Amino acid sequence: MYHVVAATTNPAKIKAIQLAFEDTFGQDQCRIESVDVASGVSLQPIGNHETRTGARQRVMEARQVRPEADFWVGVEAGIEENMTFAWMTVENPQTRGESRSASLMLPETILQGIRAGRELGSEMATITGNAEVKRQGGAIGIFTDGRLSRTSVYHQALLLALVPFHNPIYQNHNNAAQK
Repeated sequence: MYHVVAATTNPAKIKAIQLAFEDTFGQDQCRIESVDVASGVSLQPIGNHETRTGARQRVMEARQVRPEADFWVGVEAGIEENMTFAWMTVENPQTRGESRSASLMLPETILQGIRAGRELGSEMATITGNAEVKRQGGAIGIFTDGRLSRTSVYHQALLLALVPFHNPIYQNHNNAAQK
């Protein structure tokens, strides 16, 4: 059984990680452990680079907290121009897999708050009256009327980030590169 460390305490992200690992490696093949680690970036990362850095930093921190794990997973949501998206970073001792999620265009009223220095989750909590919205369906769930959720979008991106860990073409290439 794989020991997977989720570098987050957010239930929506943890569920996405669990689903992606189950889809990739099978039911009951992974034990997900959540750890609270810093991203090393601002509370609301702005731009592709800062957001990706946040996901990678979470993995680095999780590796220090649980070095005995088989996998470490970082998920960091960010804003780029008028879109929200997230980076997924998955590592084991030999390999890194990464993927960027689909993006959602945000309405101007939300973007004004972000430009004023507030976090997307705070802005969504204000307009929905739900302080836990970012730990549930998120902006994605609200704006798609539940057709998608933070978990479902992150699940898809995590499946893509996991490809290098199970696809033989990646594994053959990685093994050849290490020789």
